[in-house]
Amino acid sequence: MIQVLATALTVVALAAAAWALALAVLDHPITLRTKPTLGLAAVVLLLEAGLLAQAVVGAVAVLGSDRELDRATFLGYLVGVAVVLPLGAVWSVAERSRWGAGVLAVTCLSVPVMILRLDQLWAGRG
Repeated sequence: MIQVLATALTVVALAAAAWALALAVLDHPITLRTKPTLGLAAVVLLLEAGLLAQAVVGAVAVLGSDRELDRATFLGYLVGVAVVLPLGAVWSVAERSRWGAGVLAVTCLSVPVMILRLDQLWAGRG
């Protein structure tokens, strides 16, 4: 895995989670009609692009490696982290209350956790 990419994705995910949490506290639903929610959507799209790049690079690395690791679990986490963000984003837009932003905050917080688990698997500690 590319450690710099994993670190950058973690930072962006935490920033997006903080932004979504601020919107939830301020009682702003995710409507994609205001500048704050459009900005958050842009950050989430950037995060998803990075996660897709990580999935491709990680899949190539694990399939071409002779490391002792559980390939199915590693590939499952690669796919899972790339899928959970769009699902949470769609759910947050569909939820017309402040809790839509809360859903997006929790979804963004799950990304660093899954990236940490990927790092543990890659290092052979899991």
